Amino acid sequence: MNLFIVVSAAVFLLISVAYLPLLNDLYWSTLKSLTPPVGIVADLLVRNGTIFTSDTSLPFADSMAIRNGRILKVGSFATLKDFIGDGTMEVNLEGKIVVPGFIDSHVHLISGGLQMAQVGLRGVSQKDEFCKMVKDAVQIAKEGSWILGGGWNNDFWGGELPSASWIDEISPHNPVWLIRMDGHMALANSLALRIAGVTSLTEDPVGGTIMRMPSGEPTGLLIDAAMELVTPWVKEISVDERREALFRASKYALTRGVTTVIDLGRYFPGTTDELSWKDFQDVYLYADSSKKMMIRTCLFFPITTWSRLSDLKLQKGSVLSEWLYLGGVKAFIDGSLGSNSALFYEEYIDSPDNYGLEVMDPEKLSNFTMAADKSGLQVAIHAIGDKANDMILDMYESVAAANGDRDRRFRIEHAQHLAPGSANRFGQLHIVASVQPDHLLDDADSVAKKLGSERAVKESYLFKSLLKGNALLALGSDWPVADINPLHSIRTAVKRIPPKWDHAWIPSERISFTDALIAQTISAARAAFLDHHLGSLSPGKLADFVILSTNSWDEFSKDVSASVLATYVGGKQLYP
Repeated sequence: MNLFIVVSAAVFLLISVAYLPLLNDLYWSTLKSLTPPVGIVADLLVRNGTIFTSDTSLPFADSMAIRNGRILKVGSFATLKDFIGDGTMEVNLEGKIVVPGFIDSHVHLISGGLQMAQVGLRGVSQKDEFCKMVKDAVQIAKEGSWILGGGWNNDFWGGELPSASWIDEISPHNPVWLIRMDGHMALANSLALRIAGVTSLTEDPVGGTIMRMPSGEPTGLLIDAAMELVTPWVKEISVDERREALFRASKYALTRGVTTVIDLGRYFPGTTDELSWKDFQDVYLYADSSKKMMIRTCLFFPITTWSRLSDLKLQKGSVLSEWLYLGGVKAFIDGSLGSNSALFYEEYIDSPDNYGLEVMDPEKLSNFTMAADKSGLQVAIHAIGDKANDMILDMYESVAAANGDRDRRFRIEHAQHLAPGSANRFGQLHIVASVQPDHLLDDADSVAKKLGSERAVKESYLFKSLLKGNALLALGSDWPVADINPLHSIRTAVKRIPPKWDHAWIPSERISFTDALIAQTISAARAAFLDHHLGSLSPGKLADFVILSTNSWDEFSKDVSASVLATYVGGKQLYP
């Protein structure tokens, strides 16, 4: 009899353990019912506001209850009062608007944090200002140390490309390396070129270009894969500097209401594919284990390392913690418009016989994509030019046909210029369009000079066309290429008014405020397989939300003129 009891108890225990995950799902599903479970007390109750949930089952509410970092329930205050008990903190919104924590679908987080401590050239509009900022950096640097920075855009001062001659006299003893805002072109001074051994005899690498004077001497500008000639010589960034960069970048993101980022890493044409893995091991795992993470981060790794990521995900799963997620793999097919290296069917008007660059061999890229997809990894590929986008759409279609049906959510990063009919193919093939609206503000004045007015208007930043074609649209910034500022990105997607313009650029491609807000929240989560945990203020999800400075939803939706008052992650206020 005793043996029977012992065996029965053991069997019951094993069954209970096996069904724990189901019981957990059942627990959170009960929170969606109108009657709250007896005895559950909220840690935090947010009330008396306008809460936009990004959840179609209940788009708006005035109150929200939170426990253990997750949402218990959203609704009217009357339906949530039973969650109030000893220890419940209440926040009276006083009519303020609350939205889900913003998800930035495309950032280079540590690069952004590093650049904040370097020579920041974003917004510089004159050659003299450019040179002065470099000179100021040289004056406080040790002789022989590298002067690093970036963010410059030659279109801001009329289009003239900088050259080593601009800065050689002011930096005779310091190598200088300044990356263009898009990450696809960099300026080296003559000392940096000498250190790297780049001369008139150096051949252009595959997928890259050394800009040259008529004499054949390098100008100092290197495009895409050619940047790899210099980057190995640049001062190694220490672990402490990278950890500090993550902390600096995360704090900055929180001020903008960003609670989650999709981090594509320090992986650009011309860089080693090891940087992303070093940052994962040295920075992210350290920050996570030390409980120093401040925003949730989903990491993508170079496609050349797909098998390494596949093995890691098999071993650890996709969710390393509530702060750190393993995403998929990233690759490049072309460069950028500003560097005249985006790949087009027709030549650049301002650069005859130049159609752009294939920065990776298409056959190699297809093989990597086939293997990564077969192993179950999500694939994201950078494509800006119309030909580049069609090449990736064709490749994705071929890979999906070969590997069979599954929910793969292939991504195209940027999707800036699309040939006629290509926007519809995103929806037909279930491809995520990961776009960055603020890039159009930089391109609006120059794209017609590069492509011609007709091509520019027909194929540039086709957000509305992508949505009409049922594409999953996810918004991001590409920080530090553009500022990390979701409210600004949303406003750009809705208004499309470049600086110093008084009208919209391609107004037919404007999207609605609601569509833009959804693309920066729940759609951004779906685009990275994070929608089970994030993206909407729904019962059971992580309680990430932003309190905005405005009380009027109508005014907010018309002008998108608001600022971030507070950012909560997991129900805790992390900003201010």
